[in-house]
Amino acid sequence: MDNEKKPCCCCGTPAQPEAATAPAIDASAVPTESVTPSCCRHKDRTPEEHKALLNRLSRIEGQVRGIRGMLEKDAYCVDILVQVAAANSALNSFSKELLAQHISTCVADDLRAGSEAKLDELMNLLPKLMK
Repeated sequence: MDNEKKPCCCCGTPAQPEAATAPAIDASAVPTESVTPSCCRHKDRTPEEHKALLNRLSRIEGQVRGIRGMLEKDAYCVDILVQVAAANSALNSFSKELLAQHISTCVADDLRAGSEAKLDELMNLLPKLMK
């Protein structure tokens, strides 16, 4: 795996600029929820990871469309709720997989580089995931 930091895909700035070279930022313009200062936040995934995540989402999308179809056909409430529970479970599984990938790559790489920014971001994210 290439450890070289790639420049931002939309503006070409270094992926993690040094504090001395970073432009001054108006603190009121920065969202408080994000601790990763970047105009382009993305993750380079392997083709296999990308395909697996998209496949999961496609299945979830199919489940949700099925639920809509059940509602349109006036299906029994309990039958619809069972399908809603299945879709929720699938979405939770997707979240767990994505979170595991994030921790093992983004957060771990950031910690190895001596930064705790991604860890702080994760700590802010966890309460939202646990609602």
